[in-house]
Amino acid sequence: MFNFFKKHNNNDKDHESTIAITALLIHAAKIDENYSEKEKQIIKKTLINLGCNDKDVDNIIKKAEVAEKNSNQILEFTKEAKNLKEEDKAILVEALWTIIYSDENMDMYETNLMRRLSGLIYLDSKIVGDIKEKIKNQKQ
Repeated sequence: MFNFFKKHNNNDKDHESTIAITALLIHAAKIDENYSEKEKQIIKKTLINLGCNDKDVDNIIKKAEVAEKNSNQILEFTKEAKNLKEEDKAILVEALWTIIYSDENMDMYETNLMRRLSGLIYLDSKIVGDIKEKIKNQKQ
């Protein structure tokens, strides 16, 4: 799992990394201009599953929402994600696909985002595609 999620209270840099990764999840949720409560719950569950303290999750999401709103590009968020171990990147991509398919519809902006992200975080497109199919099949 994401080591910095487990220790983010110990270090401001780690806390900033957690916020950046969360902002990336929020960006994926907002890209179709429909940031739903269901997507927010997926983000919360993902953060908790990855080791964030349950009581800190709402605060992290609030800070990440502000960061995402004030940003005009995703590079600052992907900078943190590309430094993750490959298995952690796969967990992140799985959360992103889960968010995208949460409304059972994927539009061209979401497709483009995931194509760009796989390159920006240096994750093999085959892995990204396999994760996409897994999530897609779970929704059927």
